[in-house]
Amino acid sequence: MKNFKPEIRDVQVVRYVQPFREGGSLPGLVDADDGFSYVLKFRGAGQGKKALVAELIGGELARFLGLRMPEMVFAELDESFARTEPDEEIQDLLRFSVGKNLGVHFLNGAITFDANVDEIQSEEASKIVWLDALLMNVDRTVRNTNMLIWHKELWLIDHGASLYFHHSWDNWQEQSKKPFVQIKDHVLLRYASEVEKIDEQYKTLFTEDNLWNVLNIVPDEWLIEEGRDLEPNEVRQVYVSFLKERILNSTTFVKQIENERKNGL
Repeated sequence: MKNFKPEIRDVQVVRYVQPFREGGSLPGLVDADDGFSYVLKFRGAGQGKKALVAELIGGELARFLGLRMPEMVFAELDESFARTEPDEEIQDLLRFSVGKNLGVHFLNGAITFDANVDEIQSEEASKIVWLDALLMNVDRTVRNTNMLIWHKELWLIDHGASLYFHHSWDNWQEQSKKPFVQIKDHVLLRYASEVEKIDEQYKTLFTEDNLWNVLNIVPDEWLIEEGRDLEPNEVRQVYVSFLKERILNSTTFVKQIENERKNGL
């Protein structure tokens, strides 16, 4: 049985370079003390720490499937950056994001994946569609593919819109058994001809131990929410239980993927 135990490095942000204004949450390009540049996902942005949790879980599970995902790091942001930023909107964002944020390695020179131009193998497309259905990722459409071509290879970015059950939280058991209707808009749906094979091959690897190994790297401070009386490990248990239930009921979203493919072809 394949064992998956991700490790995340810690870095210190040393320079805020620029915002990416095409992103609704205003991620920023930063330099860190390890000599690398990162796309910083801010804890103080609109969806807050939950988007960082989804990003971390989704990115590491993608890596577990053998998909290319840039390295993620915990990026510590000092309060001094807000004091020197002239733009008031970004100044507020930096002020609310002091502390531990999520950095995604910047793929310099990468271009956005275009399904009309770039080729993708059916196995890789099927893995991505299967994973996005599992995570209920609403944000991998023609309008916003969240995939890049870098050195002629496909890389996934931005899983922050996954696991959206955690924005309402109370009905996670019901959500875990539901089909994922938004899969009909997935940019790779027509290429995903091997979803059933991927489901059989990989769902047994998503064991409770492997899911816990992913959840255990999520910082406690990202899991604590004002007004919710749950300890960090209790919150981790909800995520693990949700994912286990999704996997146990994977035939629901696999059949839906196949039906949507037939309707769209």
